[in-house]
Amino acid sequence: MTEAPRGDAPDDSMVYVMPEELDLAIKVALAAGRPLLLRGKPGSGKSSMAPYVAQERNWRYYNYVVTSQTRARDLQWTFDGVRRLADAQSHRLFRGPRHLEADSYVEPGPLWWAFAPRSASEHVARSARLRSPAATEYKHPEELRNEGRLARHSVVLIDEIDKADPDVPNGLLVPLALQEFTVAESGTRVTVEADPEAMPGRPFHQHLVVITTNEERELPQAFLRRCVIAELTPPSTSEQLVKIAEEHLKVRLKSEPAPSDMQLAEALAHELETVRESARRQGVREPSTAEYLDALWACRELKIKVGQGQWDAVRGLTLVKPQHLRK
Repeated sequence: MTEAPRGDAPDDSMVYVMPEELDLAIKVALAAGRPLLLRGKPGSGKSSMAPYVAQERNWRYYNYVVTSQTRARDLQWTFDGVRRLADAQSHRLFRGPRHLEADSYVEPGPLWWAFAPRSASEHVARSARLRSPAATEYKHPEELRNEGRLARHSVVLIDEIDKADPDVPNGLLVPLALQEFTVAESGTRVTVEADPEAMPGRPFHQHLVVITTNEERELPQAFLRRCVIAELTPPSTSEQLVKIAEEHLKVRLKSEPAPSDMQLAEALAHELETVRESARRQGVREPSTAEYLDALWACRELKIKVGQGQWDAVRGLTLVKPQHLRK
């Protein structure tokens, strides 16, 4: 198993070394029309896989990070009732009753954008005109972010679903299975749009819905039965770690890594193996591949070699962090 951590860096945040078994899981999920549920420890690369697949296939990409406050419908649409009430109580009421139509306070969620991009685009444009009659053209940030990508296919990342109440995965069963839903406030029916360029027998858009879990909370069995499930494990060998480091170095440096960079990556990989073994004996969390890469960038930038100078300090800051023993 290899991975690339989620990050903010514009260059290497989309690097991913795809294991064969995960590539097969993606193909199975697409063929079966099922969501792909990714299990694994934090830092195992679950969140990085979806944007990487979208980039490689040039598909549209949407993501939603789940919290304890998330409701199932948030992934389909949101309704700003507070703003509507404020508008009704303000002087803007005099713009006319159409301004307060419930539909203009509905915001498409990631599944709406994924299943029906034309519908979502038309909806936000109409809402903008209702709120501001002077508006002539409006493009939603999701449209701008996905310009140039294949309009007929998409990847959706629903990140850390185990943080939500059990009602959330249960509430997604029907929308994900049927790829359609109805907006309660307006009655708008959102259904997957036909693909005019599709091959015979495949008239609709393809959608890969990737759902990640750290397994902090057990997911409902009904939900699990409707998913293709894959588990990501941290790289188990130094060779796998070095391969990940090499791919990140290539992207960030925009060239082949120097021999000194690869020597550093190898030394850190061996060090990580040692630290992981020690963590297993102590019953504490093992450092992730993301932390291995943090150590790589720190040592490379600060010109610190493993076992020399300030290495012990860098090791403590990146690989060996204070932790509570597992009970």
